[in-house]
Amino acid sequence: MVILIAAVLGSIYTGVATATEAAAVGVVGSLLLSLVQGSLNWQTFRDSLMGATRLYCMIALILAGAAFLTLSMGYIGLPRHLAEYISGLGLSPFVLVVALALFFIVLGCFMDGISIVVLTMGVLLPTVQAAGIDLIWFGIFVVVVVEMAQITPPVGFNLFVLQGMTGKDIAYIARVTMPFFFLMCAMVLLLWFFPQIATWMPGHM
Repeated sequence: MVILIAAVLGSIYTGVATATEAAAVGVVGSLLLSLVQGSLNWQTFRDSLMGATRLYCMIALILAGAAFLTLSMGYIGLPRHLAEYISGLGLSPFVLVVALALFFIVLGCFMDGISIVVLTMGVLLPTVQAAGIDLIWFGIFVVVVVEMAQITPPVGFNLFVLQGMTGKDIAYIARVTMPFFFLMCAMVLLLWFFPQIATWMPGHM
């Protein structure tokens, strides 16, 4: 498993594969591991294929609903207006980061992560630059906060994915994911107080 993880991440960091292509590397690596361990046969391959198909069809339907809601919010311009409002407040860097974290968490209740970034970055980026915030650090911050927003109770996007995978009630899913939400909140604070977490490795690449 360590070799598989190293192959997936290593293919991205070395520039051999994009993130999407690295997923294919992971699939091929999993098949090879299963073959070496003697667990690869037609039955397990078919079960894995059908399980993956069911899972991603379910995710595709959720994405379709999220895309419709994103389109609606894009037409009324709500994300852009909120981003412009935050930009015009003239906040200090720390307060700006806190405000953006709350902003992304709220949007994560209604939109998928890519749509949040696409609809808001054009407005927010000049404000972030003017505040003197390192853009590499800000990129990592956005990734962490947007992913945190996807598990924000009660209607985070990934909560519905987990509900479909487990069959559990959404209230139960929201409750058991709360510790992970708070861990990601702590991660945001660590990023602020120790920015080298985000900037050290890019600085050596």
